Amino acid sequence: MAQIKRISSRDNPFFKSLLKLASASRERSEAGQTLLDGTHLLRAWLDIGLQPLHLILNESATQNAEVADLLSRCESVPMTQFDDVLFEQLSELKTPTGLLALVAIPQPSVDVASSRFALMLEDIQDPGNLGSILRSAAAAGCDAVFLSKGCTDAWSPKVLRAAMGGHFVLAIHEKQDLLSLSRTFGGKISAASLQSKQSLYDCQLTGKQAFAIGNEGAGLSLAMQAAVQERFIIPMPGAVESLNAAAATAVCLFEAVRQRKQS
Repeated sequence: MAQIKRISSRDNPFFKSLLKLASASRERSEAGQTLLDGTHLLRAWLDIGLQPLHLILNESATQNAEVADLLSRCESVPMTQFDDVLFEQLSELKTPTGLLALVAIPQPSVDVASSRFALMLEDIQDPGNLGSILRSAAAAGCDAVFLSKGCTDAWSPKVLRAAMGGHFVLAIHEKQDLLSLSRTFGGKISAASLQSKQSLYDCQLTGKQAFAIGNEGAGLSLAMQAAVQERFIIPMPGAVESLNAAAATAVCLFEAVRQRKQS
């Protein structure tokens, strides 16, 4: 195991740089780095064959058996231990596991032309929603997710926690021009619409397919609605008018999964 450096001063330059990464989207974008908070995310990162750039521990982390197991898989990775007061400023968890991993944000490996099963997300604002959507996309076997410039930061700690490792098996493209992508995708783009009379379950979703998902409150912009080739309604026999963006996305994705398995 690498020697652990210990830091207790809030004026330490490394601590200051991590604090900026933890709290600012611009810092993450410029550095091309983010923080994984907790053992689950680090385990998911290691399981796909990647190593962190640096490990950050609190004062009691090495006494935790799960943390110790993960540290044994990162023998050549630099490690720094902060006192608990400093560590708590970096972690948003109410009961932190005592482990953070500094990682390089992966570059997406699947482009719009190569994608077979994708999401196009327009102005998704809530980190929990975005994380849930990415988790569903990963579980459903999507190969790429394209986010408009108005979406919240996909690599923020809150989104990472909500996605539970889904990021690491998806090609995530941020700050995209979805209208331009819709012209070059080369497959069918579908979207839910309360004005449609066609049921989701009557749509054919087996070919090169993307779902366009709009903002939580406003839905898809008029321009994106015009770019969509197919509109459908999700049947809801209960006494509610609509689903939230994350739930609606999951319903759409897994209907496509069902059809693609049968085809």
